[in-house]
Amino acid sequence: MNNISRKSTGLSVALLLTLPWLMSCSVSHSPSPDPFLEAVFTDALERFQAQKGFPGITASYVLPGGKQYSAAAGWADLERGEAMTVESRMLAASIGKTFVAATMVSLAREQAIDLETPASNWLDRKSWFGRLPNHQSMTLRQLLNHTSGLSNHVYEPAFAAAVSGQWPASGNPFTPDVLVSFVLDKEPLFYPGEGWAYTDTGYILLGFVIEAITGRTYYQEINDRFLGPLGLTSTTPSNQRTLLNLAAGYVAADNPFDFPPKTTDQNGVMVWHPGMEWTGGGLVSTSRDLAHWGNELFLGQALPDEDLNTMLESVSIGEDSPGTQYGLGIAIRQSGPLSPVFGHGGWIPGYSSSLRHYPKNETTIAFQVNSDRISHQHLSEIELCLARIVISGGHDTHCVPKVR
Repeated sequence: MNNISRKSTGLSVALLLTLPWLMSCSVSHSPSPDPFLEAVFTDALERFQAQKGFPGITASYVLPGGKQYSAAAGWADLERGEAMTVESRMLAASIGKTFVAATMVSLAREQAIDLETPASNWLDRKSWFGRLPNHQSMTLRQLLNHTSGLSNHVYEPAFAAAVSGQWPASGNPFTPDVLVSFVLDKEPLFYPGEGWAYTDTGYILLGFVIEAITGRTYYQEINDRFLGPLGLTSTTPSNQRTLLNLAAGYVAADNPFDFPPKTTDQNGVMVWHPGMEWTGGGLVSTSRDLAHWGNELFLGQALPDEDLNTMLESVSIGEDSPGTQYGLGIAIRQSGPLSPVFGHGGWIPGYSSSLRHYPKNETTIAFQVNSDRISHQHLSEIELCLARIVISGGHDTHCVPKVR
């Protein structure tokens, strides 16, 4: 396990702890805008949207000192002729895991819970518990960093078949207990701690643990811990079909769940229930809120140093991805351009999202696209280009596509 603390990235812990969050938000202390950078950043979004051909995109950055800017390009709903705006919201998908991990790590510190404790301490009352792979041995930390040996229900053929047949149902047919059922009686992928495999199922189990510890719903917990105190007013649970200011998402025709090509109907209501994600992601948000969350998290304002450093304790994700590690709800790139980079990506049918923090430059950038018809390569290209633009103050634009 690697210990990558915030202190090791060159950030001044003492300085950060002396700056109240309210200072960065108050009108009298707002950093002055940078019209040149803002114009270049907006132009880059417009060019990416035109070149890549996706419906719309939003993006936001936070600079050292708290200066934040957001921009949008393209369409929130092609058929209804609605332009994408900085207020347009999209499903943030697995970026929600950063909230799950932050909550679990905070609870562990507050209640003196060792993260090496088996998850069975809180899950053994579940009727299905004894049928979980590695049920007696996997720990909280192993669920958090994907080393539990659990498979991922999202990739189970039975899950895809069930969703294909039941997505038109009026309610949410895939409650957390149902999600877990798709991995029961499966052989573990490996003994806990002896491998790495990304699993949404592990984060569903963490949701159960958080609710067992607190006696409250997961959404109540993150609202009181993070959403409310940090002013993330555009971030809410994606636990119903009607989601205010939701941009329509456009889905690949060959998606494994037989979802229709558009996530919303003529009234802007989701045609399938997003609540099936729960603590695998489970939030709808804006790029502005995601960038603000990343900035507060990675600069030590959302959590004490002790908790953040715990989240940054990482393991290798394997030989196929050299230089990339995974902490507790945080992906960490230790090699390549602008490294180290902290953050998380998010993908769900119809939406693609990215949240990245560049600790050497104390800069955070988030963007969202209302389509899943975009390759990982193109997402990475946009991610790196936006970072170069922002970190250079708008002067490094060689990566911006030329649009005729």
